[in-house]
Formats: sequence, structure tokens, C-alpha cells
Amino acid sequence: MPAWLAALCNRRMLICVFTGFASGLPLYLLLNLVPAWLKTEGLSLKAIGAFALIQFPYTWKFLWAPLLDRYGILPWLGRRRSWMLVAQIGLIAAIAWLGQLRPTEHLSLVVTLTAVLAFLSATQDIALDAFRREILSDAELGLGNAIHVNAYRVAGLVPGSLSLILADHLPWSLVFLITAAFMLPGLLMTLSVAEPLAARGSPRTLRDAVIEPFHEFFNRHGIRSALLALAFIFFYKLGDSLCTALATPFYLDMGYTMTDIGLIAKNAGLWPAVIGGIVGGVWMVKLGINRALWLFGVVQAVSILGFVWLAWLGPASADASRLAVLALVISGEALGVGLGSTAFVAFMARTTHPAYTATQLALFTSLMAIPRTFINAAAGWLIETLGWVDFFWLCFALALPGMLLLLKVAPWHVPDTSSQPAP
Repeated sequence: MPAWLAALCNRRMLICVFTGFASGLPLYLLLNLVPAWLKTEGLSLKAIGAFALIQFPYTWKFLWAPLLDRYGILPWLGRRRSWMLVAQIGLIAAIAWLGQLRPTEHLSLVVTLTAVLAFLSATQDIALDAFRREILSDAELGLGNAIHVNAYRVAGLVPGSLSLILADHLPWSLVFLITAAFMLPGLLMTLSVAEPLAARGSPRTLRDAVIEPFHEFFNRHGIRSALLALAFIFFYKLGDSLCTALATPFYLDMGYTMTDIGLIAKNAGLWPAVIGGIVGGVWMVKLGINRALWLFGVVQAVSILGFVWLAWLGPASADASRLAVLALVISGEALGVGLGSTAFVAFMARTTHPAYTATQLALFTSLMAIPRTFINAAAGWLIETLGWVDFFWLCFALALPGMLLLLKVAPWHVPDTSSQPAP
């Protein structure tokens, strides 16, 4: 059996499907379903926009990640599984409860509950990321994380599509109950799997859990190399993230209708990313993470040029050929995202130490989320200042520092194991 097929056909890859789906559903619920619910319930756009602040837990989750490395809530389940179970039960309850409220009457409670939901979601991510890293061997990191990331994306179809369709036929209370039920497979997975062997030891004290992950990381790499690795994590997805920050307004400015965008963007944006992620994960079994970061990073950067091309063409009537251009640009960018994210997530997982997986992965993923949460907020100002064409050229330029940093953090000819901690 080929190595890539053997890696694909094992129980750990199936577990990665469940971890990705359970991790993605709460975030997409906050991004897609909650705003639609608030709008139909009569809240102003200003009030709905303020709900974007509930994403802060995803950026700051490294602050409480040491607690998950140090303590287990339910000793009989182990550290990782106990946090996974408690977070998942809390998410099911919070999602179901949210739909029973009327935002116009219980706004403060809705705000509190969505904040709790975001906190529980970020906490589940910490535990699931650590659990996934500890069950996968180094050779399986690329494929396992590719499956996780793509299951994460597919989960968005529940609150972003299915739940919205149901809302046209059912009361919101029932819609949220049905959406909450999609968290049950992840909970059943948590109860049916075994605690990873690597998770059975824990830091001796809370101080060790807080200080040692950072000390170990900088000590293992050296201060200069560690800072370069952190800079790489910040920059590798920066250009691509900024490029799509205001994608929908861009498509509208180019003359496309909301129907065009809804039909094409959803399909051309999701499935190439899923296919790219799976193909990239399988290919990475042979390539290795270092070379995948180079090759997939080039595709990720070049795909931004499709937006330069579309902006250069300018507004025009959305006939069949124009729709084909839109589909080509969106699918190209999605393919780049799928490939780049696959290698990038595998790199972050590989860079952790088994003793401090939760805290170090939380630090890396929080750093990765900073462009999405903060820098993308400047996209509107940049577009008004530069115009669309120059804005996308800037995004392409911002993709290059991450590629240049690969010379230091993941050289082409250096074996992948070079950045692994000693066992």
C-alpha cells in the first residue's frame, strides 16, 4: 500500500474529521448565523457590527491555555478529553439557549451568551489542537491537519447554509436547537477515544505551565530563530488574509449582483479549498512540510494576482464570461488558501513541544489570528486611499516576507525533523 494511502486509511484521520467539524461549527455560527438572526430580529447594523468584538477570545486564548496544560477537570477522562467534553457540553447548551432569547428584549443576555460561546469555542480549540497534535505522528501531521482544516470549513455549511434555509420555515428557537445538535458527533468522539499517551504527564506546577512553554520554545530555537519563527507565523498568511477582508464589497464594485456572489462565491470558494487541502495533505506525505510550505506558499501568493487582474478589468456587466472570470479568481484564491493552510497548520503543530502542546499551539494560532482580527480592519482605509488595483498589489507584496522567512525557518533542503524537539 502506498505511504499516502496508508496514512489516509487509519482511525486517527477519522478522528481529525470530527475534531475539525466540532471546532469549525461554533465559529461559523458566530460569523454567519448570529448576524442573520440579529438582523431578522430587528437590531441595527451598528449593533450587529459590534458583535464582531466577540471574536477576541480566539486571539487571546494563549492566556488561559496553560490551565489546560496543567489541570484536568475530570480525572477519569484525562486532561485533553476532560476539557474537550466540558467545552462541548457548554457549547451545546449555549447554542440551544441562545435561540430561546429575543435580542430586542434580552440584548445584554444575548451579548453575554455569545461571549461565553466564543470563550468555550476558543477553549475547545485549545484542547482539540493539543489532542490532535498528540495523536498524530510527525509523518501524519500534514495529512491529519489537512483533514481537520477541511472538516472545519465544511462545518460552516451548517450555520452558514442549512440553518439559514431552515430559518425560512422554522422558528429561530428550533433552528438553534438543530444547529446545537450538530455538536453531538464531536462530543461522542470525545467519549469514545483514548487519552493520548503524550498527554498523561503534565507540568508539575501552574508556574511551569505558564512559564516553561515560552522558555522551552525560546531555549530550543534560540532567541533569534524563535523570533524568526514567530514572525513567519505572523506574515505567512498576511497577504492572503488582507486580500479577502472585503471581498464581497469588491465583487459588488466590479458589477456582480448579490445572486452572482452567493451562487459562485460559495461553491467556487469552498470546494477548491477543500480539494486543495486534501490533495495538499496527501502530497505532503511525500514532500515533507518544509517543501510544502515553499510550493504551496507560491500558489497562495500567486493566487492574489487574480484579484489584481479582476480589479484591472474593472466594472462590467456580469455576463457568462464575466461570471467565469469571477469563478476562476475565487477558485484560484481558495485553492491557494487550502494548500497554504494545510502546510502552515502542520508547521505550527510540528514546532510545538509534546509537554506544552496546548499553550504553544494556542500562542501560534493566536498570533496567526491577529491579521484577521486587527490588521484587516484597516482594509477599508487602504482601499479608499489606494484603489482596488494598488490595494491587491500591496496584498501580493505582503505575501512575500513570509516566503522570504522560509529561508530561515524551513529551508528547502533541510529535513523536516530539524525543528523537532528532542524526545
